[in-house]
Amino acid sequence: MQDDTYHWYSQLRKPAWAPPSWLFGPVWSVLYVIIAVSYGVVFYQVFTGQLARGVALPFFLNLVFNFAFTPIQFGLKNNLLAALDVLLVVGTLIWAFVALWYSAPTLHWVIYANTPYLLWGMFATALQLTITYLNS
Repeated sequence: MQDDTYHWYSQLRKPAWAPPSWLFGPVWSVLYVIIAVSYGVVFYQVFTGQLARGVALPFFLNLVFNFAFTPIQFGLKNNLLAALDVLLVVGTLIWAFVALWYSAPTLHWVIYANTPYLLWGMFATALQLTITYLNS
């Protein structure tokens, strides 16, 4: 199954500026540590009543869409649905930043810490949209 998925992805047309496949693992490993720590703080503050529950919604949805990407892209092998999903990842992250900015000034560090995630997400969105276009 994994060989089939690798073969499928390697056969897709990609833009010349696409990074090598080996780069995604290390980048996501660093980003997931940042996400785990910072989102953990947000969820803890919501759980303990220090932060309104509504603030956690975009963070929760962001995790759902983030974790859905791999099964959509590599399990279903659906570029169009993966493109929609990655747009939702970036959209919910921006929503989370805005919600936190206005609700918790003491947690602005969460926004700053996740700025690399936003930048990588925007890059990944451009890449996925381009791959979807090139292979449609």
